[in-house]
Amino acid sequence: MNRIGFIGAAVVAVLALLSSMLFVVDQRQFGVVYALGQIKDVITEPGLNVKLPPPFQNVSYIDKRLLTLESADAEPMLTAEKQRMVIDWYVRWRVTEPTQYIRNVGLDENAGALQLNRVVRNAFQEEINKHTVKEILSLKREALTANVKREVLLAVGGAKPWGVDVVDVRITRADYVDAITESVYRRMQAERTRVANELRSTGAAEGEKIRADADRQREVTVANAYRDAQKVKGEGDGQAAAIYAESFGRDAKFAQFYRSLDAYKASFGKKSDVMVLDPASSEFFKVMRGDGAPAAAKK
Repeated sequence: MNRIGFIGAAVVAVLALLSSMLFVVDQRQFGVVYALGQIKDVITEPGLNVKLPPPFQNVSYIDKRLLTLESADAEPMLTAEKQRMVIDWYVRWRVTEPTQYIRNVGLDENAGALQLNRVVRNAFQEEINKHTVKEILSLKREALTANVKREVLLAVGGAKPWGVDVVDVRITRADYVDAITESVYRRMQAERTRVANELRSTGAAEGEKIRADADRQREVTVANAYRDAQKVKGEGDGQAAAIYAESFGRDAKFAQFYRSLDAYKASFGKKSDVMVLDPASSEFFKVMRGDGAPAAAKK
């Protein structure tokens, strides 16, 4: 039994030793083998690999994929007009030389992201200082980000290369700080209110002008119509008077009869009109009695 136990323990020890000597490098990673704290080898191809057991050799991994670094602070930057703006940005980068990266930057991606954030922010601050707000918000933004990318590449590839590649640099947001934004909104609102009031005043003046012109035209039209109507009426009255005069001149009794009918019409204009007269002795009803009817009517 002691022999079986010894053999079992030896097998377990061997398996543990073998497991500490074998490691797998994923296709998304670099495998870095350390020997007593120094870089012994860098595995760039995926697969199963062998190393010495700890503490003689250790292995660590660095991501080789394309990484995204986004701005982490909202500290405003000054433009060429000394306007304070908040710039949000992101950088696409990857580790290309693990040995240089570990020696000059750090042991993992976080160390690179921390230093890269500082470099990119300084590059943005330098470029923002050279441009106005209008240029930053216009098509010149592309040129600005291209300059930032060039400066970052120069920084990471200097005397001590970082072993990284900066693929892209972009601005995601460019805005005033909150206090300035509120002030800008108030000025915009005041300007729009001024323009609206000016348009209302202009519209009211135009409306009054149109109404006055319409009233004038109405008065002129009514006056002209009244003038023409009075002219036609006068002509008609003249012709009627001429016809009456000619008729009355031909027959005096007919004229008397016609005037009596007009008198009756004027006297009995309403059903409620009442006259108390003696028809037998009143001259007013002479025509009705037949005494004053014209000869032509009696026939």
